[in-house]
Amino acid sequence: MAMQTPDKGDDIISGEEPGASDERRSSVNMIAHSMDKSTFNEFRKLVYERSGICLGEQKETLVCARVGKRMRLLGIQSYRAYLRHVMDDESGEEVVHLLNAISTNVTSFFREPAHFEFLSKAFSQWLAEGQKRFRFWSAACSTGEEPYSLAVTLMEALGGASIDIKILATDISTRALERCLEGVYHKDRLKDVPAVVRDRHFEYHRDSEGVFYSVKPSLKRMVVFKRLNLSTSPFPMHGPFDAIFCRNVMIYFDNRIRQELLAEMHRLLKPGGYLMVGHAESLAGIACSFKGVKPSIYAK
Repeated sequence: MAMQTPDKGDDIISGEEPGASDERRSSVNMIAHSMDKSTFNEFRKLVYERSGICLGEQKETLVCARVGKRMRLLGIQSYRAYLRHVMDDESGEEVVHLLNAISTNVTSFFREPAHFEFLSKAFSQWLAEGQKRFRFWSAACSTGEEPYSLAVTLMEALGGASIDIKILATDISTRALERCLEGVYHKDRLKDVPAVVRDRHFEYHRDSEGVFYSVKPSLKRMVVFKRLNLSTSPFPMHGPFDAIFCRNVMIYFDNRIRQELLAEMHRLLKPGGYLMVGHAESLAGIACSFKGVKPSIYAK
């Protein structure tokens, strides 16, 4: 999943303990109120500068809710004070917490399956041509469903052959990357994965919270997870990548950042490599060197 401008924020007052003190309730109620326009615009500017995400003016309620949760955790009662706290943190860790709070990670296994079907055929052709080393990039990997789906696709097409495959999976959210490294998903998250494929690559286990599947070590070894801000090119990778998945994230960037990101991905792709974007995205109107192959699939 990519990292996305969040949808409707959670109600930050919900879940309050019945016995909460008046002081606690007063703190929660104060945080729930809207922030002033100047503070909101400074949050928007900060989020844009640090992540490239453009928060529209209609996102004020969402930002209040998401930031309010972090403020409650820190015991900070005013949005302006929290903004100063972020700006004064020389370690940069609080900015990461802010971006974690703002970001929503929406994804699923084999989301937009046409991309995986297309890549499976391309991968099989590269194998038939004798290629032995492969590199792929999931550029906004969210909680890991996309890169693990990519790994399953490659393993299924591989048919037991021994070759050098690595998948780089990046995201700006440290919280999402922690989920990636755990590699444990509720059974409902794998409902679109055929049972025979699921059982080949995931381990079943049950606990008090339900049925879960964990990624098998053979699949995990294929994927390397790293934190990366897509709005700060050039990137440290050298490539070349055979294919890049950058889906459902560019719609939250402005054209300047989109163009810089596309130029960097074009640099990192091998000649004949593929870029997959979300079905709701298009490169129309953006100057770039990619050639359309199919809807939402481009080639270098």
